[in-house]
Amino acid sequence: MQRAIAILDELAEARGELGTNEIARRTGINVSTISRILATLAAGGLVDHVTSTGRYRLGAGVVRLANAAALDIRSLARPHLEELRKHIGETATLSVPGEHEAFTLDFAQSELTVRSVAELGRTSVAHATAVGKVFLAHGGRLPDGPLQAFTERTIVDRGVLEVEIATVAERGWAQALGEREEDLNAVAAPVMDRAGKLVAILGVQGPAVRFSPRAMRVAVGLLAEKTALISSAL
Repeated sequence: MQRAIAILDELAEARGELGTNEIARRTGINVSTISRILATLAAGGLVDHVTSTGRYRLGAGVVRLANAAALDIRSLARPHLEELRKHIGETATLSVPGEHEAFTLDFAQSELTVRSVAELGRTSVAHATAVGKVFLAHGGRLPDGPLQAFTERTIVDRGVLEVEIATVAERGWAQALGEREEDLNAVAAPVMDRAGKLVAILGVQGPAVRFSPRAMRVAVGLLAEKTALISSAL
């Protein structure tokens, strides 16, 4: 079971096709065992064998399992997203953690003319977004290599970021002030299960000209209420 999970993890991280030799190199599992497990996973629809290349990729079965797992949290969070939008006026988002980043699972779009636009499936930038900082504060990992500067306010020094993430973990919420986009501010807070594991992240984002630090502090209070309610229902 653990070896099958390791193979699926590598295929997910690759976000594309991998050959048996490459999977073996990444996992440390011998090629013959990799081939046998892949055949079993393919029979169950969890991986696809691409006949034209002889390589493998994640199959539709993984998507079905992921959607089933996400359904409960999406259903629980939906009314809270609507209430956040109603009371704050800005776009509220629900994100779930992945390997190196979190991605948007649902959102309630602000109804104001000038607004932050959310997209389903959009990945957060771990070091430059409020959602991403919550992800890092609860076990998320940064990819290797230098951190990209999106604006002058993006934290690219890993030491400085480490201090920021420690603060997020201690106070229970994160903020980003023009760090991914110059005119975008955001706050976010974690949804934890009964075992203390991060299962989702609620966020609120809006134009910096309106979603000021003062407005963000108000949003943090509401986020704390909503994340506590969702966590208690898990």
